[in-house]
Amino acid sequence: MRENQAGPNRRSFLRTAGLAGVGATALGALGAVPAAAAGQDRGRWRPDGESRQFTVAVMPDTQYLYWGSQNSINPEPQEASFRYVIERSGAQGDNVVFLAHLGDLTQDADATSFQAVDRTFRTLDSAGVAYSVLAGNHDVSGDDTRGTTPYLETMGPQRFRRKKSFVGADASGYNTAHVFRAAGREWLLLAMDWRTSAAGFAWANDVIKRHPRLPVILTCHEIVAPTYGDEVYPYESGDPENNAELTGYGQTVWDSLVKDNDQIFLALNGHYWPSGRMTKQNSAGHDVHLHITNYQNRYMSGGGMLRLYHFDLDRNTIDVETVSPWILEKEPAERNRLEALESRLTTSVDRFSMPFDFEQRFSGFIPVPVRPARPAAKVLVPGTLAYWRFDGVGANGSPVTAGQRVRDLSGRGNDLTPQSVTGTAPDALVWTDDHHPDQPGHAALRFTGGKNPLHGAYLTTGPRAPLNTETFERGYTIETFVKIPRDWDGGNNGNMPVLVRRGAAGDAGKHGKNTDPKEPVAQLMTTNNGREVQFNHYPLSQTYPTTNWSHGLPEDQWWHIAVVNDGHHTKLYVESALVADNPSTDSVGIASLGLPWLLGGHEYGGALDNVFHGWIGDVRIVGRALRLEEFLTR
Repeated sequence: MRENQAGPNRRSFLRTAGLAGVGATALGALGAVPAAAAGQDRGRWRPDGESRQFTVAVMPDTQYLYWGSQNSINPEPQEASFRYVIERSGAQGDNVVFLAHLGDLTQDADATSFQAVDRTFRTLDSAGVAYSVLAGNHDVSGDDTRGTTPYLETMGPQRFRRKKSFVGADASGYNTAHVFRAAGREWLLLAMDWRTSAAGFAWANDVIKRHPRLPVILTCHEIVAPTYGDEVYPYESGDPENNAELTGYGQTVWDSLVKDNDQIFLALNGHYWPSGRMTKQNSAGHDVHLHITNYQNRYMSGGGMLRLYHFDLDRNTIDVETVSPWILEKEPAERNRLEALESRLTTSVDRFSMPFDFEQRFSGFIPVPVRPARPAAKVLVPGTLAYWRFDGVGANGSPVTAGQRVRDLSGRGNDLTPQSVTGTAPDALVWTDDHHPDQPGHAALRFTGGKNPLHGAYLTTGPRAPLNTETFERGYTIETFVKIPRDWDGGNNGNMPVLVRRGAAGDAGKHGKNTDPKEPVAQLMTTNNGREVQFNHYPLSQTYPTTNWSHGLPEDQWWHIAVVNDGHHTKLYVESALVADNPSTDSVGIASLGLPWLLGGHEYGGALDNVFHGWIGDVRIVGRALRLEEFLTR
């Protein structure tokens, strides 16, 4: 509970990293682990430590449920939350891997209150749950040098001694460290006292130093306070992304522990209400998220409310929700008016998502593994007809010049030479080291092209290149990597060409539904409507085109694109995922007029009318359908 005290007015993450040297510090003779209560084993703790989706459950101030000196003990809401945590530990969509209590377990710090708390927490102990607790100002007074208390005797480090998640405690016993496994690695959680001494902070800094590759969640009873009040309901939160501020003691925590420890990325506290959050940059210039979560002022002391932090390392997102399992256990028709209001909290301070690039945020202490470049010989699979890559030719950032040539590494002679629109700037086509993380060649070409007026540079095969006459009757696979820049514009860069086979459809004798006689016989491009990938081609087996469409590609991100034809049907893949619009039309081969291919250029009616804008990486054309495991990304 708060006192009359106010504060000042976003992929392969950690594939190989493991826990380095987790070991317990000295605990002192603080007693034995409490025995599990008979009949309280309601299930077993069974989280999936390898899944890239997991949940950290957070429980703030439950003090009004335990007021022993007033002969008021109401454990049922907290018991329901503990059952929820156990039951959801192995559940898809939740996968609760750890529970952190934020202090003020009791209202009065009385021994009778802690006896009741002890009985309730035995539910977690008997199930083997990984959890932490810390003392709030209603559990103790003074700082962590206070000596023994009912809190320490009941909820001190002796309670965790046999838990695999327990790292250790400082000499006082009030500050503890825990690890949990999630997403295939270990994470460190510090549970710090209501008021930590200099010795306590020194201990915490040392724990972090001894585990230099572990992301750290810090839990305290007080760090930040809200900058708005609870005068109305639902609460008017101001800016929900920035409606909290460091308190005086919170500034001490920041200066003594958070600021210079880049591993701390999330700090959670209770004590104050309403809930709120802020983001502050540490000494390394990285964001630290500081959140208040506390519901003691709500019905039944918050009804054992849980704040659930759902980590999703595939989506680079932390989704946050707040629920009362005690209320949710009841049939909706049986809930009273207040229970109906409090079952799920859905305002912007209690239910929100945080974009979080885990690899980037943790790269300062966990270097991101970089996949090495692979030599061309490793990806020249049987049937390769052309393979172009852009490493080892021009220096990073230098323009492609007329005398430079991109060799066909398949050895079949389909070399590319640059061409440019009259009046185009020399740097319209540039060599770059930028590349897709799974691309074999660690380089690409940066095109600065477009329409209105037509400008830019592109590449073309020679007039006698074998690829010009290839008809692909037995199937084919076309692969490339593209990145679209933030300044892409639908009017100037729409229907943007990636790879085009010259020759108008009408000249190839094509006609019928959806036929445009002036368009190329084959074109891999992005549309002007949301940057969707389109592969439009005229097969040998029919007079009209077949078109594959993808979803829109977000900008400023590399994408692998593959077009696969098995001799009868054509399918389009983005990042090895099959897209929705893949027609079942019989589609054999690709029509040819014996004309060159264009990389980054587009013709209409025999005249150049558009140039690519963005990055293009490795390009491979194979005369057969490749399996997913044969793609360039594998």
